[in-house]
Amino acid sequence: MSGQDHRPAAGQGLCLKGMTSEELQEFARRQGWPDYRGRQLAEWVYRHAAQDFADMTPLPAAVRRRLQETAALGTSQVQALQQAPDGTAKFLLALPGGDAVETVFIPHSYGGSVCVSSQVGCAMQCAFCASGIGGLVRSLSAGEMVEEVLAVRRWLKGATDSELPRPVGTGGLRVTHVVVMGSGEPLQNYDNLLRFLRIAEAPWGLGIGFRRITVSTAGWVPGIRRLAEEDLPITLAVSLHAPDDGLRNQLMPINRRFPLDQLIPACRQYAQSSGRRLTFEYVLIRDVNDRPEHARQLVQLIRGILGHVNLIPLNPVAEHPWQRPDPGAVERFARIVAGAGIPVTVRREMGTSIDAACGQLRRRVLQAAPETAMMAREPRTGGLWVAPQGLGEARLDYADRLPHGHREIPADQ
Repeated sequence: MSGQDHRPAAGQGLCLKGMTSEELQEFARRQGWPDYRGRQLAEWVYRHAAQDFADMTPLPAAVRRRLQETAALGTSQVQALQQAPDGTAKFLLALPGGDAVETVFIPHSYGGSVCVSSQVGCAMQCAFCASGIGGLVRSLSAGEMVEEVLAVRRWLKGATDSELPRPVGTGGLRVTHVVVMGSGEPLQNYDNLLRFLRIAEAPWGLGIGFRRITVSTAGWVPGIRRLAEEDLPITLAVSLHAPDDGLRNQLMPINRRFPLDQLIPACRQYAQSSGRRLTFEYVLIRDVNDRPEHARQLVQLIRGILGHVNLIPLNPVAEHPWQRPDPGAVERFARIVAGAGIPVTVRREMGTSIDAACGQLRRRVLQAAPETAMMAREPRTGGLWVAPQGLGEARLDYADRLPHGHREIPADQ
């Protein structure tokens, strides 16, 4: 498996989260323990989502003490949590190294999806997205991506801070699907993404089948071609958002590097190599890309590729001027695409009341930090819960570029 950076934050030991079962067995051997101790570690790190080595009670006390001295679990802390009446929940997770990322839980009738971020910030600079406003800070390790899923699982089971708001209308649900559609471009973080996918699928890991995993890309062509050779039955979602280079250059700067005459053949190759139907994501923006002629151009662009179109009415971002399309425009666009024989869906509205689009919660917390850090913390639907210690534990300044540079959030605010 591709290499993973297990370097911990200063003062911590080797981070076990992100290691495979085989690597954990090798770690156990280096400690002078039998292989089955490594398999036990995999079970407790991934299946039980242990937050502390002291929780691993089947391990002898001497082993747990040694783990406390030499290893780390990379457990995150929930810095902010926001819920919608439909059960959608967005988390701002503080990572042990000091950065913070957003993760979303989306309930469905059949289970629940976790939307995972792959980077801190984003370099893609899409014109309608909040994630790229502060630029890219760094890529996440596989273990940090795994921790996003585990943090949600702990919350659903009630195995988190007792002051955290409880899930709204999600009783009995579990994480059944993963979508790597949060902040960042996953295919720019290819090796860590691939390691995360394999841990997510493994029976000793998260136990989520490949067919229940979706990876989204803004159109990173080398990564699409590379992923096509991996023989992984995951779903690839490609963010198009425009049917021609001129408009896509404006909305998605990545198109200047990988224009449509490179992206579409790569998509065709992926569909042919994997046998899996692609999803073409298309955010509809009022009077920008939602007209009938745009729909007809889209049909011509993707005709013949095994795939379907997922239409997404824009979730507005305060920093950008774009607006949601009228419902009639969405319906007309969908009818044109469907009439050409291309399967089309309109994304179900979820989480619009809680800054559910990428980067929105992080920026809201930053902009209102002095106030929100002292808010009443009752679990009110749609409200913003902020950890009692405020925001000082998470390095959040990357998301708010002010005229005089980055803003630091002191620990006492």
